[in-house]
Amino acid sequence: MESKNVVSIPQVINAEERSSTMKRDTIRKIEIDMQKKWTDEKIFEVNAPNKWMDNSQKYFATFPYPYMNGRLHLGHTFSLSKCEACADKLKREMQEYGYPPHFPNDEEIDNDDEKNSTVNSTSQDIQIENKSKGKKSKTVAKMGTEKFQWQIMRSLGIETDEEIKEFANAQHWLTYFPPLVKHDLESMGLKVDWRRSFVTTDINPFYDSFIRWQFHHLKAGGKIQFGKRYTIYSPLDNQPCMDHDRSKGEGVGPQEYTLIKLRIHDDYIPEKLKDHDISAGVYLVASTLRPETMYGQTNCWLHPNIRYVAIKTRNHGIFICTRRAARNLSYQDFTFDHGQFTILAEFLGSELFGLPLNAPLSVNQTIYVLPMLTIKEDKGTGVVTSVPSDSADDFMALCDLMKKIQLREKYSIQDKMVLPFEPIPIIQLEPYGNLSAPIICSQLNIQSQNDHEKLAIAKEELYKKGFYDGILLVGKYAQTKVVDAKKLIRDELITSGQACVYYEPEQKVISRSGDECVVALCDQWFVDYGNEVWKTDARHVLEQLNVFNDETRKNFEVTIDWLHEHACSRSYGLGTKVPWDEQYLIESLSDSTQ
Repeated sequence: MESKNVVSIPQVINAEERSSTMKRDTIRKIEIDMQKKWTDEKIFEVNAPNKWMDNSQKYFATFPYPYMNGRLHLGHTFSLSKCEACADKLKREMQEYGYPPHFPNDEEIDNDDEKNSTVNSTSQDIQIENKSKGKKSKTVAKMGTEKFQWQIMRSLGIETDEEIKEFANAQHWLTYFPPLVKHDLESMGLKVDWRRSFVTTDINPFYDSFIRWQFHHLKAGGKIQFGKRYTIYSPLDNQPCMDHDRSKGEGVGPQEYTLIKLRIHDDYIPEKLKDHDISAGVYLVASTLRPETMYGQTNCWLHPNIRYVAIKTRNHGIFICTRRAARNLSYQDFTFDHGQFTILAEFLGSELFGLPLNAPLSVNQTIYVLPMLTIKEDKGTGVVTSVPSDSADDFMALCDLMKKIQLREKYSIQDKMVLPFEPIPIIQLEPYGNLSAPIICSQLNIQSQNDHEKLAIAKEELYKKGFYDGILLVGKYAQTKVVDAKKLIRDELITSGQACVYYEPEQKVISRSGDECVVALCDQWFVDYGNEVWKTDARHVLEQLNVFNDETRKNFEVTIDWLHEHACSRSYGLGTKVPWDEQYLIESLSDSTQ
């Protein structure tokens, strides 16, 4: 065989690779050449006019400027491309249909096939889906799977330890990332007049002055207040943890619970606590969203294998709950030192089974501690009140204990602690009557507390329906709708010392420092979005606002109703100092959105 006819496999592969990338490389070269031409000719630099101009056809697209804590990620590209695409589409529509635009109606379109084709191509070339509800937070999108900050910095392309060390100086971030971000945006082809770019924080005296003026104006108008409020808080960072300070839990707020105090009978105090001062009582504390159902308590649930701790409180005696709940309580002024709690004793749940309790509002003078295997340690206090008349989970767990002698024997539960306790009718709920949980469990053929899928269906059906449509049958507020009675009963329980207000995050929140956050009662400056006068003004403005989609208007209305106090200060970091209280900084979201 002649050598000139021999072609090696690597040569063939290289030729195929060159062929497969030729089109891409050609387009990329055109892109680079055009971007250089734009820069050289200063295409996007527009000077401010020196005389009056007709601005009636101007439009304004907004994009929140990104944080300089890393390179841009795909989310920025997506949002920016939406701005550019919408702006281009607006421009084309004004060119084609005039200003204000006069769009053809269906009849006009049907009578003009050629125009129909043009209109369709114009209206369909940009289809923007709402993908803003991603599962990952912005911080996770930047840090990927890395755990330690040093690793995150390396993943951003910072290769040497000496370079990474420089970022211990917070000001270094402000000079390192902006040029890289500018280069990325230029490569994307973004139309920007870079002469108008700036950084925020007090390193920029002009922006700093603007923010200070803005907050003086808000405070003068009574829109900013100071006081103790419950907020998501990072113990490690020792300050409130707002949305953009989180690696997990963006959008999560504090959830209020009523903390029910189930007092252990004085003659049955656990041996481990008898050397401590028990004069104010020892309580298992259960967090609930439904204090009005306490009339129907038949027992208290603990998980046999969860570890519970006993802690001394300032005003409420000794509490028994999970360690996680004790940590939350310590940041809400329950303990003697803020953020600190002393463990007096530790118990497995199984050690406390059979203890007799006094349960607030219950028609039963004494209820007992029993085992439930589905309790989670990462939510609530790990202590659960049982209302089997209206909770399918409670009903099936109680049925399991009633039917299974071996289960009672396993945990040394006496018959007298279980068998006499039938569900108590407390709420009338159609079409289920006054024992909604037993009825729905029968309808769904639920066999035990381990039928998780069916129990989830039952809970979904009964929980909200019972709250909004149920009629209370017992107590001071009998024949009152549950939705109206709840707050009245909650307030009376708290006033009488039988319950407390307790908060924890709606879901797990992790700070950028890797710390699991709590809800803390903090002195803070906050924007008073809950002010009804301000909300009324906002609704009046919304009525006059021209929106092109009814859903948009409804979203505005829901948001105005939902908004409440928003913390606008933090203890340290980069930013503008609160003008009238310079020990605090204006937090990073407030200084760009207020």
